[in-house]
Parts: sequence; C-alpha cells; structure tokens
Amino acid sequence: MSSGRNGEGREVQVPLHRAPSLAPSMGSSMAPSLAQRNWTEPGFQPSLGGFRDRFVVPPEPKYCCQACRLVLCNPRQTECGHRFCETCIAELLSGPHPVCPADMEPLFEDKIFRDVCCYREIMALKVFCRSEKNGCREQMSLQQVMDHLTVCPYFEVPCPLGKCKERMMRKDMPEHLSWKCRFRETMCEFCLHKMAQTELQKHKETVCPSYPVGCPNNCNYSSLLRSELQKHLQECPKAQVTCSFHRYGCTFKGLNQEMKEHDANSLSEHLRLMVAKNTTLEAKVEDVKGELQERYKVLPGLNARLKEVESRHEEMREKNRQVEQKLASMQKQLSAHSEKLMELEMEVRSLRSAREEVESLRGALESIRTCLAALESGRGPNSSALVLAPLETQLSRLDDTLSVHDIRLADMDLRFQMLETASFNGTLIWKIRDYKRRKQEAVASKTLSLYSQPFYTGYFGYKMCARVYLNGDGMGKGTHLSLFFVVMRGEYDALLTWPFRQKVTLMLMDQGSARKHLGDAFKPDPNSSSFRRPTADMNIASGCPLFVAQTVLENGTYIKDDTIFIKVTVDTSDLPDP
Repeated sequence: MSSGRNGEGREVQVPLHRAPSLAPSMGSSMAPSLAQRNWTEPGFQPSLGGFRDRFVVPPEPKYCCQACRLVLCNPRQTECGHRFCETCIAELLSGPHPVCPADMEPLFEDKIFRDVCCYREIMALKVFCRSEKNGCREQMSLQQVMDHLTVCPYFEVPCPLGKCKERMMRKDMPEHLSWKCRFRETMCEFCLHKMAQTELQKHKETVCPSYPVGCPNNCNYSSLLRSELQKHLQECPKAQVTCSFHRYGCTFKGLNQEMKEHDANSLSEHLRLMVAKNTTLEAKVEDVKGELQERYKVLPGLNARLKEVESRHEEMREKNRQVEQKLASMQKQLSAHSEKLMELEMEVRSLRSAREEVESLRGALESIRTCLAALESGRGPNSSALVLAPLETQLSRLDDTLSVHDIRLADMDLRFQMLETASFNGTLIWKIRDYKRRKQEAVASKTLSLYSQPFYTGYFGYKMCARVYLNGDGMGKGTHLSLFFVVMRGEYDALLTWPFRQKVTLMLMDQGSARKHLGDAFKPDPNSSSFRRPTADMNIASGCPLFVAQTVLENGTYIKDDTIFIKVTVDTSDLPDP
C-alpha cells in the first residue's frame, strides 16, 4: 500500500498490486492495476502451481514453492516463514486441518500474506523465450515475457481469419494468409466479387451472374451469361411455349419456332374463339346490369332506414350523456355524505372520551370530598391544609426524582444498545441496509459517506470504526465503492502503544453460494497521522478509494435483499496487554 491525500484532506492507502484472495472461494474479480495488468493476461501465469519456464541460471531454492517445487507464482509467505504459490496455498487451505508441508506447523488464512519483495525478485530472473523449441534464442526477464511474445516471430498464433483453426509461427503468417489458408479472401474471375476461398466454387455454380452457362434447351447458343439466361429462354427457338390465346380456349403448345407458323395458320380460329368469349362476356354483363337495377330500387328504402337509425343513435347518445351527468352528481353527493359521516363519527368518539374523562374526574372529586370531610370532622377546619401542604411537597420531590431516574434510564439504554452491537475481538461485521436509497443519496451529494458502529481490539483496547463512500471518493468517485479504516479516541488510549501498527484487512462479503469475497489488507504507516494517538474524536480515515468497481459490486451476488455486508479485521495476535 502507498499513502496519499485526497481532495478533502483524507489520507488514503492506495494498493500498488491488488492481491487476489487466498482461498478459491475468495477470488477477486476486480480489474488489475496498470503495474500488474501485463502479468495477469491469459497464458502468462500457470493455472496451477509455479512457473515452468526454462531459466538461464537455475533459481535459488528460496524462489521455489514448498509444495510444487516450481518457481513461485504470486508468492505467499506463511507465519512460519515458508513460501508457496498462490494456487498451492489455496489448495492446502481447502483441507480440514491445513499444515505447512515443510515443518508441519498449522496454517491460518489470516496469517498468510503476499510476499511482494520475493515477487519482484522472481519477475527479474532471466528466462529463455517460451518459443525456444521453435528456434527463438532470445533471453529476457520473466517480467518481459509477455511483451516479447507479442512480437516474437517464433511464437505460435492462431489464424486471424477466425474460421481457420490452424496455428503457426508468427513469421509464417504472411505465407499462410497468401496461399495456404482455405478461408483466405479471393476474387471471382468472372464477376470480380470478393469472398472466402471455400465459397468460390459454390458461388460460381449457383449465383455468379457472369458465369458462362449453357441453354437448358440445347439450342445453338452453347454459352451464355447466367444473368442473360432468363431473357434468352423467352426467345429460345427450342423453348416450349403456350399459345397466347390459351385464355380464349386455344390448346396449342409447341416450340418458339413453331408458334409463328401456328399464329399465321390459326388466325380465323383465334378470331372465332375471341367472338365466342366476347358473346359470353356480353351476356354476363347484361345479367349484372339487371341485378344492379333491382338493387337500385331498394336503395331509397335503405337510405331512409339508415337515417332513422342514425337519429335514434343520437337520441341514445344524448340520454347516455344525461345519465352519466346524474351518476357523477350522485357520486359527489355520496362522497360529501361519507365525509360528513366520518366527521360525525369523530365527534362521537371525542364525546365518548370526554364523557369518560368527566366520569373519572367526578370519581376523583368525590374521593377528595370524602377525604376532606373526614379530615374536617377529625381535626377541625385548618387540619386539611396542614396535612395537604407536606403531601404536595413530598409529591413534587418524588416527581423530580422520577425525572432524574428517567434521564439515567435513557442514558443506560443508549449505552446498552452500543454494547450490544460492539465487538471486542478486532472484527467488525457491518450490515448496510437500503443500499439503493443510500447509493442515490450519495450520488445526489445528500449523504456522501456512512460510519459504522465502533469496535475494539479488546475490552481495554483500541477503538475503531469503518467509513464507506457508496458512490466512491477521490480517484474512485462515480466508479468505485471506497472503503476506509478510522482510529477513534478511546477511554484507555493512555495505556496503549502508539502509533497503531496492527495489520488491517478490509473485505466485501459475497452473499452467494460461491462466497467469492473481495478483500484487501495493509500494514499501517507508522509515520502517518492516521495512526497516531487521536487528539480529536477520530483520526483521518485511511484505506482504499478504488476498493471495488460498482459494476462488479452491482452485477455480482454482493447485494441481496438491498443489503451489503462489510467485514473489517484487525490482527490482535501480537497486541501487548495494557
């Protein structure tokens, strides 16, 4: 972590390299930082175990994993001082009672941390190119492997055309694309249309408009363009055609060259057929005229009936409008009556309560009269005043005492509520309800941040709390959820060791079945004012403005029933007794 200050003067801990979770169920899905992005590309890190690259100089044993014996990948150091690959230690921790294979010491997930120094030293080790088997003789640091592989001529890459599944060395790619690839782009020599090589033959045989084809009637035209074939078939001398007078009754069918002879020889027959057809059509026209005349006679009566129906329809519409107006007025009257009825009910209720109060006052008055009568009969006319005066004084004192007790009770109730939610083992589980509403208030700048309830490292230990910006703060404003850790002024600060040096782990809990919690940890900077003994109610907050992207938070299973859970853990293993 590195510290800095944002625009509000708050000190923040910015992660140099975000470490993923130790266990598989706590894997981080956040985007890597710029310094780390090249080394998390697919293909660089092994999926299991350490690096299998061939090193120029055999690596020292301290760079090898205690489990897989390979060069460490994302090294993690245990409490007993041994190093493991990230995936190896995750596999060990998945067992019921994990122990270190080097010294059989028990392993605890919260006591394992990322060894950044060892990581940098490993990334500086010299290795041979991963394409050495193909002929590359380059040497580079492990950190430069991916940069080299993006330009290495011996590195095997897939064909960029997509459909081709072949892989070849980068230096052979031009030759593959020029004449070897079956899916390379080519051009039809007939219509000059571009397409994949595999589609060329089918294009020629089916759709190419300039491809030469033969006449299906086997006429003298042996070679035609496909686009001209339909026009040729209409004029082809060997094409089978039907006489143009077939709709009049001619049944002749023959070749194009025979049709001209048929038209010349059958002229009189065609005229006869047309006359017969025309006679039939004239008879049908006369029949239609007779039917129309009969219908014209009925039209005046239908027109009169239509007007009568329209007038009746207008009358019905007017009556319907009047009925609707009456119904609306009745609804208004009913509403007014309902309001009056409610007012009467309220008055009756008030009268009943007043009557009960009067009855109680009467009873009290009668009891007072009885007491006064007894006092007057027993002690004389001034004895009641002498007795009531000290009683009223005593009653006033009792009222004052009761008020003091009420104040003390309210204060004790508040303290009890704080003690119920407080934690004294250095762990805070913060439940934030109404996430959507609180997020909108943060976006609208109504409530920028939220504070958690206080928690402690012990009954007489440090007092702390968490602070969250749902819409982000500083570098993360509008894009991330920002999470900070705050040291508060406690009642036993004079007995504690300052500055605050305990390891702090911040975590967003996954509420799904996968339990992929998002977390980050840091060691406090002893020179930072955030971890000195507080002189005010709380110190400057310190933490992560880029803790988790809002897209990751809102698209995963971290929000359920409009609620999120935040966990803050402070290492209390090495705290001295106050």
